[in-house]
Amino acid sequence: MRPLTGAELALPAGRAHYPGAFVPKEKLAAVHGGGWTEGVGAWSVKVLGLLELLAAVGLVLPALLDRVPVMVPVTAACWVLLMIGAMVTHGRRREFAFVALNLAYLALAAFLAWGRFGPESFTG
Repeated sequence: MRPLTGAELALPAGRAHYPGAFVPKEKLAAVHGGGWTEGVGAWSVKVLGLLELLAAVGLVLPALLDRVPVMVPVTAACWVLLMIGAMVTHGRRREFAFVALNLAYLALAAFLAWGRFGPESFTG
Protein backbone atom coordinates (compact mmCIF):
# COMPACT_ATOMS: atom_id res chain seq x y z
CA MET A 1 0.00 0.00 0.00
CA ARG A 2 1.42 3.39 -0.95
CA PRO A 3 1.69 6.13 1.68
CA LEU A 4 -0.90 8.89 1.88
CA THR A 5 0.39 12.18 0.53
CA GLY A 6 -0.35 15.60 1.95
CA ALA A 7 -1.90 16.62 -1.37
CA GLU A 8 -4.60 13.96 -1.04
CA LEU A 9 -5.77 15.66 2.14
CA ALA A 10 -4.98 19.25 1.22
CA LEU A 11 -6.78 19.47 -2.11
CA PRO A 12 -10.29 18.51 -1.01
CA ALA A 13 -9.86 20.18 2.38
CA GLY A 14 -8.57 23.43 0.94
CA ARG A 15 -11.29 23.49 -1.71
CA ALA A 16 -14.00 22.90 0.86
CA HIS A 17 -12.76 25.58 3.27
CA TYR A 18 -11.18 28.34 1.21
CA PRO A 19 -14.29 30.55 1.08
CA GLY A 20 -13.96 31.53 4.74
CA ALA A 21 -10.91 33.62 3.95
CA PHE A 22 -12.37 35.49 0.97
CA VAL A 23 -16.17 35.41 1.06
CA PRO A 24 -18.09 37.83 3.29
CA LYS A 25 -19.50 36.23 6.44
CA GLU A 26 -23.10 36.94 5.41
CA LYS A 27 -22.66 35.16 2.09
CA LEU A 28 -20.95 32.19 3.74
CA ALA A 29 -23.76 31.96 6.32
CA ALA A 30 -26.30 31.61 3.50
CA VAL A 31 -24.76 28.42 2.06
CA HIS A 32 -25.50 24.91 3.32
CA GLY A 33 -23.30 24.28 6.35
CA GLY A 34 -22.45 27.94 6.86
CA GLY A 35 -24.73 28.45 9.83
CA TRP A 36 -21.80 28.10 12.23
CA THR A 37 -20.81 31.66 11.29
CA GLU A 38 -23.79 33.06 13.24
CA GLY A 39 -22.02 32.79 16.56
CA VAL A 40 -18.67 34.28 15.57
CA GLY A 41 -17.38 37.59 14.29
CA ALA A 42 -16.43 38.27 10.69
CA TRP A 43 -12.77 38.50 11.66
CA SER A 44 -12.89 35.02 13.23
CA VAL A 45 -14.38 33.56 10.05
CA LYS A 46 -11.56 35.08 8.00
CA VAL A 47 -8.89 33.85 10.43
CA LEU A 48 -10.30 30.30 10.36
CA GLY A 49 -10.45 30.37 6.57
CA LEU A 50 -6.86 31.57 6.41
CA LEU A 51 -5.71 28.88 8.87
CA GLU A 52 -7.37 26.22 6.73
CA LEU A 53 -5.68 27.58 3.60
CA LEU A 54 -2.30 27.65 5.34
CA ALA A 55 -2.84 24.08 6.48
CA ALA A 56 -3.55 22.99 2.90
CA VAL A 57 -0.34 24.69 1.75
CA GLY A 58 1.60 23.26 4.70
CA LEU A 59 0.57 19.74 3.77
CA VAL A 60 1.91 20.03 0.23
CA LEU A 61 4.73 22.54 -0.17
CA PRO A 62 7.31 21.23 2.33
CA ALA A 63 7.40 17.81 0.72
CA LEU A 64 7.07 19.18 -2.81
CA LEU A 65 9.96 21.63 -2.39
CA ASP A 66 11.96 19.24 -0.18
CA ARG A 67 12.31 21.95 2.46
CA VAL A 68 11.52 21.29 6.12
CA PRO A 69 9.52 18.13 5.33
CA VAL A 70 8.75 17.61 9.02
CA MET A 71 6.18 20.40 8.59
CA VAL A 72 3.88 17.96 6.75
CA PRO A 73 3.11 15.78 9.80
CA VAL A 74 3.16 18.81 12.11
CA THR A 75 0.58 20.50 9.89
CA ALA A 76 -1.46 17.29 9.74
CA ALA A 77 -1.47 17.12 13.54
CA CYS A 78 -2.65 20.75 13.69
CA TRP A 79 -5.34 19.90 11.12
CA VAL A 80 -6.57 17.17 13.50
CA LEU A 81 -7.07 19.83 16.20
CA LEU A 82 -8.86 22.11 13.75
CA MET A 83 -11.20 19.28 12.73
CA ILE A 84 -11.98 18.48 16.38
CA GLY A 85 -13.12 22.08 16.79
CA ALA A 86 -15.18 21.84 13.60
CA MET A 87 -16.79 18.61 14.79
CA VAL A 88 -17.72 20.15 18.14
CA THR A 89 -19.15 23.23 16.42
CA HIS A 90 -21.24 21.24 13.93
CA GLY A 91 -22.27 18.76 16.63
CA ARG A 92 -23.65 21.54 18.80
CA ARG A 93 -25.67 22.70 15.81
CA ARG A 94 -26.85 19.10 15.21
CA GLU A 95 -25.31 19.11 11.71
CA PHE A 96 -24.23 15.50 11.85
CA ALA A 97 -23.42 15.18 8.15
CA PHE A 98 -20.74 17.83 8.64
CA VAL A 99 -19.52 16.10 11.78
CA ALA A 100 -19.03 12.95 9.68
CA LEU A 101 -17.24 14.90 6.94
CA ASN A 102 -14.90 16.50 9.45
CA LEU A 103 -14.31 13.11 11.05
CA ALA A 104 -13.19 11.80 7.65
CA TYR A 105 -10.77 14.74 7.28
CA LEU A 106 -9.57 14.12 10.84
CA ALA A 107 -8.94 10.43 10.13
CA LEU A 108 -6.95 11.23 6.97
CA ALA A 109 -4.89 13.85 8.77
CA ALA A 110 -4.22 11.56 11.73
CA PHE A 111 -3.13 8.77 9.38
CA LEU A 112 -0.86 11.18 7.50
CA ALA A 113 0.68 12.51 10.72
CA TRP A 114 1.22 8.99 12.05
CA GLY A 115 2.75 7.80 8.80
CA ARG A 116 5.03 10.80 8.29
CA PHE A 117 6.19 10.89 11.90
CA GLY A 118 6.79 7.13 11.88
CA PRO A 119 7.01 4.44 9.22
CA GLU A 120 7.00 6.66 6.12
CA SER A 121 8.94 9.66 7.37
CA PHE A 122 10.70 11.88 4.85
CA THR A 123 14.04 11.39 6.58
CA GLY A 124 14.36 7.69 5.67
